[in-house]
Amino acid sequence: MNNVKIIQPEIFRKFPELKFGISTKSGGDNKPPYYFNLSYRVGDNSDRVNRNRKLFFEKLGINENRVSFQKQTHSTKSNIVTEPAFYEDSDALYTNARNNFLAVSIADCIPVFLYEPEKKVVAAIHSGWKGTLNKITTITIEKLISEFSFNPDKTLAFIGPGISVENFEVGKDIAELFEENVKIEKSGKYFIDLKKHNFLQLVESGLRLENIEVSDFCTFKEKDLFHSYRRDKDKSGRMLGVIGLI
Repeated sequence: MNNVKIIQPEIFRKFPELKFGISTKSGGDNKPPYYFNLSYRVGDNSDRVNRNRKLFFEKLGINENRVSFQKQTHSTKSNIVTEPAFYEDSDALYTNARNNFLAVSIADCIPVFLYEPEKKVVAAIHSGWKGTLNKITTITIEKLISEFSFNPDKTLAFIGPGISVENFEVGKDIAELFEENVKIEKSGKYFIDLKKHNFLQLVESGLRLENIEVSDFCTFKEKDLFHSYRRDKDKSGRMLGVIGLI
């Protein structure tokens, strides 16, 4: 039996042509310290990762050979996907091709997924604090508008599980880089709301409020459900979020 637990938002459920899911720590043999890990880059046994990925993609009904992955570098670089590939130095992927699935690796940074149902365009964005500060979500949407006549007014977005503001403490030097409406100062400590920042980028790009769903899950807090690099350091696994059209 496939015991993989997957996160799926309500906002994408009414589109049968859309495949989407985010993995969790739950699935496979689930052994510590990496649990249900889908990354080859964290020190886990590659055979276990292979088995875990097979279970995850089977659960989604996706052929792994049709999935594009990226080496995320906390940049604002994005790539159009015409055929499945591995992209070096990339933090966003997008496509209008069917049977072409886009993956984002997750372990605290904010994943943002977009679907424009009229143009049939999907995007998968990895937005850590650097990408968030430099507005990777805004930049990606601008590219989609330019390349596909993408309509933000019709677009649906899901901001997936990531670290919550109360668990994302930063130094004063980092906090000073961010606008006041996305940071909190408390007892001399500074906290950044990465989800809110990405939400505001979506709204400022023209998405309707009712077309944006934000996950309440905090990867740091929900230690039984999610991997968290900030919490577990080098013993942290990674989740995958995947989106694509069939």
